[in-house]
Amino acid sequence: MDLWQIEREIYDSGVKLLCGVDEAGRGPLAGPVCAAAVRLPRGLVIEGLDDSKKLTEKMREALLDRIRGEAESFGIAFASVEEIEELNILGATMLAMNRAIAQLSPAPELALIDGNRNKGIAVPSRCIVKGDARCADIAAASILAKVTRDRLMLQLAEEYPQYGFERHKGYGTAAHYAALREYGPSPVHRPSFLRKMH
Repeated sequence: MDLWQIEREIYDSGVKLLCGVDEAGRGPLAGPVCAAAVRLPRGLVIEGLDDSKKLTEKMREALLDRIRGEAESFGIAFASVEEIEELNILGATMLAMNRAIAQLSPAPELALIDGNRNKGIAVPSRCIVKGDARCADIAAASILAKVTRDRLMLQLAEEYPQYGFERHKGYGTAAHYAALREYGPSPVHRPSFLRKMH
């Protein structure tokens, strides 16, 4: 799989500055959503770069440092639980993505957004379905977002040890639901995500 094929075609069409954007944490019951935007040097090969979901935690951690060290520019941003509640998860995801893109310097001419939704992105953008497995810049963004959010959930696990965030990172596992039934929600839980709980 050539991770640069899509980006190469876009560069060849005359776009000079593009970035890849992805999020982590759209589905969990707790914690913020995190987004990252990355612009790698064109054609840079990072050994092992892939969709963050296909990598082990150790591989992601190792790649994070390489991406941060070699990217021409990157941004990482959150949207809080309050913002998720106010805007809904899709709106909050776009907010986090816009915040991450805004950290890039210079600003991108085109942002490649993982998935099929880009309504609300503040710069010209294009959706790439399964982009985290098809585009180098999006794969890099997926790793930055995932590792950053996982690290935050480890901090929240120390503040709220009864929920086991260090194990499931806020996702709705059986153990997480059992803890919610026993202790009720914490301030970092997303009320709108708990309504479906039985």
